[in-house]
Amino acid sequence: MAATTRTTLRRGLAAAAALPLLIGALASCGYGSQAKNDEKKVAAEGAKLSADTVRLGYFPNLTHATALVGDQEGILQKELGGTRLVPTTFNAGPSEIEALNAGSIDIGFIGPSPSINGYVKTKGSNLRIVGGAASGGVKLVVNPAKIKTLDDLKGKKIATPQHGNTQDVAFLDWISEKGWKVDAESGKGDVSVVRTDNKVTPNAYASGAIDGAWVPEPTASKLVSDGAKVLLDESDLWPDKKFVITNIIVSQKFLTEHPDVVEAFLRGTVKTNEWINANQDKAKASANAKLKDLSGKALGAEVIDAAWPSIRFTDDPLAATLQAQADHAVKAGLLEKPELSGIYDLEPLNKVLKAAGRPEVSDAGLGVK
Repeated sequence: MAATTRTTLRRGLAAAAALPLLIGALASCGYGSQAKNDEKKVAAEGAKLSADTVRLGYFPNLTHATALVGDQEGILQKELGGTRLVPTTFNAGPSEIEALNAGSIDIGFIGPSPSINGYVKTKGSNLRIVGGAASGGVKLVVNPAKIKTLDDLKGKKIATPQHGNTQDVAFLDWISEKGWKVDAESGKGDVSVVRTDNKVTPNAYASGAIDGAWVPEPTASKLVSDGAKVLLDESDLWPDKKFVITNIIVSQKFLTEHPDVVEAFLRGTVKTNEWINANQDKAKASANAKLKDLSGKALGAEVIDAAWPSIRFTDDPLAATLQAQADHAVKAGLLEKPELSGIYDLEPLNKVLKAAGRPEVSDAGLGVK
């Protein structure tokens, strides 16, 4: 309890600290690196905006359910009118950032670490974070026969999705709070941090190659369905139990040339989140239907029912927690100090929120000047 309290207090303070910069290739919380085109076409009806199409990237992940549901239910397309939505799914942050940098997509849903990395790699010239989508949805799950308390993690093998990714940074920071030592590069130390692709983590757990994992949903609940136990929900380590897990990014070129399209898209995400939060069961079924459409297989009820309640769908990008996550990565030795001023442009989102009678959201001092 004391360690958790210290972590929560320090993370609250870290939000105001100077920001570090991610040097290495910070990965997202996705599943690999291959992209898949979604061939399903949704009718574009009504007046066309300033662009013929808007090319969207997102992951087949429950933490990207705003995209899954907004696409499945046609909410995003409806707001875009005659401008056609062209979705593409990705399995990891680096490939999505590469697509954005190459001009292959215009807007994307992505985690905080690749958002930072993408911004820094182009020296702040290519992307902006224009909104939030989700908070939470990350858990530490373990083999209950080997690990019964948090202190039992010492000497065990715990998986994270990828070296330097959002969950890897969080776990390394938690280990540091416990007073344990781990080399951030090799993962060796008082706890063995085993970087394992989420696609193979369940098999690694079943074979005994790992004793647990700090992972996003639905991987965490897949492990629980295989006999693992939730030992910690990362939300419990954050003030108000909120931290960004999914951002909405846009290329600066597209934002400059088509502000009306970006605004319409954000109107669609705000309406999608509103619908999700008002219709949880229907939204869960919709997200699962889209996952089946994309992968050929829906999540089992035991997995999605356990995973869904831990994710909060929010328009707020929770900018202060992006600062804190970057600070944790610096402490872990994965980052140098960055220049993140201007990573956010929340003017279009706040315009949409104001029109809907909702309060504006903050960029925590990192907005466009």
